[in-house]
Amino acid sequence: MKDLFRQLGESPKTKQKEQFNTFSNYANGKFQNITTTPALREGESMLKVLWEFFKKHPETEPKFPIPSVRTDLKAISKNDEVLVWFGHSSYFFQTHGKTFLVDPVFSGNASPIPGSVKAFKGADDYNAEDMPDIDFLLISHDHWDHLDYHTIQKLQTKVSTVICGMGVKQHFEYWGWDRNTIHEKNWYESVNLENGFSITLTPARHFSGRLFTRNISLWTSFVLETPSQKLFLGGDSGYGPHFDEIGAQFGPFDLAILECRQYNEKWPYIHSLPEEIITETKALKAQFILPVHHSKFKLAQHPWYEPLQRITELAEKENYPVITPKIGEKVILDQLSTVWEKWWEQLL
Repeated sequence: MKDLFRQLGESPKTKQKEQFNTFSNYANGKFQNITTTPALREGESMLKVLWEFFKKHPETEPKFPIPSVRTDLKAISKNDEVLVWFGHSSYFFQTHGKTFLVDPVFSGNASPIPGSVKAFKGADDYNAEDMPDIDFLLISHDHWDHLDYHTIQKLQTKVSTVICGMGVKQHFEYWGWDRNTIHEKNWYESVNLENGFSITLTPARHFSGRLFTRNISLWTSFVLETPSQKLFLGGDSGYGPHFDEIGAQFGPFDLAILECRQYNEKWPYIHSLPEEIITETKALKAQFILPVHHSKFKLAQHPWYEPLQRITELAEKENYPVITPKIGEKVILDQLSTVWEKWWEQLL
């Protein structure tokens, strides 16, 4: 029980809240989306949604293990330009010798309750011990499926710098991390990573919270500029005008990594529908799409493979290249035009 409460993290202190009160996206003790963002569509109730969630729905989980490729991340050459996705929203990439890890969840479930929201079979083959030294750990927000206490604690000795939204730093400090290694920023604030690198926090349309209190910390997307490319790391987000703003200010992008699963018409504002992913990609002026937030956890009622199937079909009609690696399969960042296998179709 003590460990469970520790996993909850800690709320921002009074001094931090005083700073937050000076922000245009903070009001009444909470961070705010750019546009009005109810958790549910008008006419829906949380009780109805929960009842629907626990009902049995066909094909929400795969019948067979999710296929994966075993890549020795510690053996990757410092000269390699590579990205490796671990299922859901967790991925590692290395570019120009710098290593990044985004929203790692390696504990086998996306909930503080053991045995609940378990990873699909085959989707949990990587763990914190497999990670090399990480220059920059990026956390998009503090939901359990993006900020995993057990994973974070195992990574502590491997990570040099953490970059996150305002208020998330307090969790790390509470868990014993050195506050000087953590950079928390507001939207449109940047961290200069030197040697031709910079990262800017940009808006997302979502929410935050690890139990009952919502939005006391910030959710975010990231714009990463490297010496040779520009990447958009989307985090969790519903569709909104912020994609046009980000595209206008920072685009075009070589690659947009966008969440594509866990959607539902009952909550259309906090997770994008597949059709909206294409619209977002156009707004960002992105050359390639890498869909994430799928193939590891059941957090919605649609078939597990539906997001990948719908997005690839829609993208083909629009002539947009979609990157669909297996878990653990290398994506070569300077060779993004590779033709990718529709691996999920083999499991149907």
